[in-house]
Amino acid sequence: MNMKQLLKLHLIMLLLITSSCMAQTTIYMIGDSTMANKKNPETNPEHGWGQVLPNYVADGVTVDNRAVNGRSSRSFIGEGRWDSVLETLKAGDFVFIQFGHNDQKFKSPDRYTNPHVTYRHNLIKFVEETRAKGATPILFSSIVRRNFNEYGTLVDTHGEYPLEVRLVAMEYDVPFIDLQYFTEHLEESYGVENSKKLHLHFEPGEHPYYKEGKHDDTHLSKLGANEVAKLAVSELKRNVSSVEKYLK
Repeated sequence: MNMKQLLKLHLIMLLLITSSCMAQTTIYMIGDSTMANKKNPETNPEHGWGQVLPNYVADGVTVDNRAVNGRSSRSFIGEGRWDSVLETLKAGDFVFIQFGHNDQKFKSPDRYTNPHVTYRHNLIKFVEETRAKGATPILFSSIVRRNFNEYGTLVDTHGEYPLEVRLVAMEYDVPFIDLQYFTEHLEESYGVENSKKLHLHFEPGEHPYYKEGKHDDTHLSKLGANEVAKLAVSELKRNVSSVEKYLK
């Protein structure tokens, strides 16, 4: 093989490698602390379900988890975080969208959204701008808080926000995973006491990361994050054929 043929072969191989890299599928995740990656995962018992999702996707698929603690749909956009996703989002990618926990915080004007106005508008923005890039948006309702009353009944805390996610999904024909519904059943299946294992419940001195103790019914333990991720993956495989091949 002469030099010209070797150069041609090298260029073909380079093009094939570049094409393969460009075609790699990325799952972007945008949302709040229940989805986000946590610092110091080796010692920190708190985990977001997006943090453990890489364990459930196929080889070669990238999970780019952009979810951040404390963010609402408003602040995620306002801080330029959505624009940063759009910069690299490409055809064939997916965007998992889960907001609501912080949108309802009416004492924080930089985060609060009216569920039927700004929250709805922001969800539609995520959907339409994802599709404009040739990518696929998937909407998720918020996971429930562990909020059992004195009778052992799990009581909703999210109001009308999950309803608006459902409405946008229906009106814009967006794949929808009802994590509110599935995590409600998850909490109830564990029961009032055992469901504490899904969250962060430690007495003083029980865990070195929370020396003074912790009683948190919103955020997830590693067990809780994996349980939620498994629910999400199961429903995605059952209901969203376009993403099924990218999941284990």
